[in-house]
Amino acid sequence: MMIRNLGISMLVIAGCWFAAAAANAQGLQVPKTAPAGQDLHISGVNGTAYVFGPATAFKTNASGELVITGDQLRAAGRYTVVAGGNSGSFYVVAGEPANTAFLARPSRVPAAKPGVISGTAFVLDKYNNLVTQPTPVKFDLAVPGTPAETRSETSKLGVAYVRMDSGKKSGAAQFVVQAGDTQVRRVVQQTASDPCNIRMKAEPSKNGVLVTTDPIKDCAGNAVPDGTIVTFTQTDGSGRSTVDSRIKKGIAQAELPNSPGSTLTVASGVVMGNEIHWGGK
Repeated sequence: MMIRNLGISMLVIAGCWFAAAAANAQGLQVPKTAPAGQDLHISGVNGTAYVFGPATAFKTNASGELVITGDQLRAAGRYTVVAGGNSGSFYVVAGEPANTAFLARPSRVPAAKPGVISGTAFVLDKYNNLVTQPTPVKFDLAVPGTPAETRSETSKLGVAYVRMDSGKKSGAAQFVVQAGDTQVRRVVQQTASDPCNIRMKAEPSKNGVLVTTDPIKDCAGNAVPDGTIVTFTQTDGSGRSTVDSRIKKGIAQAELPNSPGSTLTVASGVVMGNEIHWGGK
């Protein structure tokens, strides 16, 4: 009989505890979410309340309603309120896009190459919280004076990524990203690609044969930078000789021995140019 009465008493106590907890939980009205930087009102709070959140913890007093100011809710994440033995949690979510962090790689690329430029945009609100809601992001890439290549992407968990071709024209390409009303610009230097269609001519000189190239350009018509090495080769009955010359003011030239019947060739890297038979029949 005593055991039975004890069991009934424990059930009564447990029921009262759960009823009180339910009543208290109903008294502490905590929303599920709150926008970053905006005041939050929580009803059912009397006395001292403790608030814990990302990199913050503070206590305050309330009489019927707890007001957490927008300055205390700038960081997105999970917050917990403890008051009168009760607790509740809510999430602060990022606001509208207001800032964009933009990474463009690499800073220097050859022109007219597919998929060599990558851009990564991080969409942020005015408090630099990552905006996890899908957001349209536009990428533009162009050298001034040329039509821009445009790509539109939708951010996923606050990040949008794109890979783009370099333009056909060399120069300082403007790589621009836009999300909402924000715009961020980066510069990607586009340089000439490998030489294309190298042409040379030969003429007698005081000490032999002077070989000179036409202006050296890539296949898109961009001038190959001065300093690029061009190799001239002379092949005759005694063997082969080469002279390396650097492009200067768009052309390269060298002086070779005067060997009738020799073959003259020109190349830059793996790109071959025309061939001249000097003094042959």
